[in-house]
Amino acid sequence: MNFDRIKEKLNILADAAKYDVSCSSSGSKRTNKNKGLGDSSGMGICHSYTPDGRCVSLLKILLTNHCIYDCAYCVTRKSNDIKRAAFKVQEVVDLTINFYRRNYIEGLFLSSGIFKSPDHTMERLIQVAKKLRLEENFNGYIHLKSIPGASDELMYEAGLYADRLSINIEIPTKEGLKLLAPDKNRKDFLQPMKKVRNEIDKYKSEKKLIKSTPIYAPAGQSTQMIVGATQETDAEVMYTATYLYKKYNMKRVYYSGYIPISYDSRLPAIGTEVPMIRENRLYQTDWLLRFYGFSIEELLNKEFPNLDSDIDPKLSWALRNLHLFPLDINKADKDMLARVPGLGMKSVYKILHGRKYRKLGWEHLQKMGVALNRAKYFITCDSRYFETKDYTPLQIKQRILSEGSSKYQKTLSSQLNLFS
Repeated sequence: MNFDRIKEKLNILADAAKYDVSCSSSGSKRTNKNKGLGDSSGMGICHSYTPDGRCVSLLKILLTNHCIYDCAYCVTRKSNDIKRAAFKVQEVVDLTINFYRRNYIEGLFLSSGIFKSPDHTMERLIQVAKKLRLEENFNGYIHLKSIPGASDELMYEAGLYADRLSINIEIPTKEGLKLLAPDKNRKDFLQPMKKVRNEIDKYKSEKKLIKSTPIYAPAGQSTQMIVGATQETDAEVMYTATYLYKKYNMKRVYYSGYIPISYDSRLPAIGTEVPMIRENRLYQTDWLLRFYGFSIEELLNKEFPNLDSDIDPKLSWALRNLHLFPLDINKADKDMLARVPGLGMKSVYKILHGRKYRKLGWEHLQKMGVALNRAKYFITCDSRYFETKDYTPLQIKQRILSEGSSKYQKTLSSQLNLFS
């Protein structure tokens, strides 16, 4: 093995993979067997994160950065003058095993540019996972990126060896995709998603009857959208995400702020600020839709097509709906408590439990960890003091902003350097 050449390939193909943020490994329950290598616990194995929360504990690489497509937003597009490289299947297998044994990584995140054809590329990705499972007895986490246009047969086989499958929808709307990637068809992204969803549903049904049913993509599937490359509103982005969650049972939809990499006139100019705050607001909205009982129409609609950049979406919604407040913390139901700015779901459950034994006052809420700098404007409790009696929405917003500073730092993530 030419170690210098392998290192060169790794530097090129690990750097090219940094633009893909959908590398969460939570949800898989693959266990070690037959004295094999590694395991993938139900809690996930991504323990190391970049400052903005992106996982870096997987060996995260491209199989190749050669590509037959010329997507304007992609650094590996065929017209881009960059250094090209490609791993052999066995090289990726050897790297994964060697890095795992040295405790550098706990699993593999493998994507690829598309060379020759979607099926040819997908076959090689599957070969890596298959060799790891069957020849190396590797039971650690494997995340494979599905290739747009890959056949149903290959998608089925991929799910037999990977813990999670994902295919990036890339641009939120058909119009945006047609503008920046005219060679691609949106249905080529959706067909693999449909196949994976159907196979996961089939596996769950058959497993109830036949315990020996082969495991299939236990961590489900995810996708990613580029934000800021085209002119979609936040409402369009989140309506697409909501559709993908419902239609294809996505575990996660990831949002990636576009990093200007091209002088193409269709894209933001090089030097344009990466929309990291917008990305963060989209994640917050995603969380509210999945875990807090909000509907997308409440947060984003024709009247409010974009999220506020200076305040989080829950606070923005509350300020637009002050007629629903204040809530009596000792009487309000769970659904309404979850809509109070400053109350997370853990705090909601603490309140529901605590008020069974006594009426709660400000001091009790503070001990529970409630963010009173926000919540105090929207609730009453066992106290005569009520903060919001004469404040307008604008005044509340200004007071909240003046009382605290954002925890969110506008930073760009960097790929983990395995050789530093």
